[in-house]
Amino acid sequence: MQRLTLAITGASGAPYALRLLACLLQAGVQVHLLLSDAARVVLATELGETWPAEADACRDYLAQRFGCSAEQLKLPGRHDWFSPVASGSAAPKQMVVLPCSMGTLSAIAHGASDNLIERAADVVIKERGQLILVPRETPYSSLHLENMLKLSRLGVTILPASPGFYHQPASVQDLVDFVVARLLDHLGLPQALMTPWGQ
Repeated sequence: MQRLTLAITGASGAPYALRLLACLLQAGVQVHLLLSDAARVVLATELGETWPAEADACRDYLAQRFGCSAEQLKLPGRHDWFSPVASGSAAPKQMVVLPCSMGTLSAIAHGASDNLIERAADVVIKERGQLILVPRETPYSSLHLENMLKLSRLGVTILPASPGFYHQPASVQDLVDFVVARLLDHLGLPQALMTPWGQ
């Protein structure tokens, strides 16, 4: 079973995260889901959803919602330093931070590791895995851009939530699917959300 860490932080963009989570679980990927406190606020604000606060209850709620086994979905707490994602010998080799707040991006760029999201990203970088950050901010300050450049030079993929329009989207969901399709492509997972250019 392919394993992946998905972190949701407090930037705007909860629909992207929910769609990617659904696609990953449908593809049979084991997801280690990390939620910041601010992410829960954004989920409630943008989607009107309040997920259970306790990790096991939240895992069971999401497993039932997406029709997957509890084994396929892991929900460690923000400071669960015994979680596999905190260790280079056990962490998944792929991680997506979606959406990625500028605070989280800055912490990752500077190796802060003050919580499990930051530590998990640090582990993926040091183990030469695949880390994809999906910033959702506008405009970018020079500080934001410098942090992104620093991470890009370390091999981190910066994939902004910038949907295209050449596929003539008819709904907000089409715009969400555009970004999620690009993420799935970069993760090496098959997707039918968007037809590749020229086909």
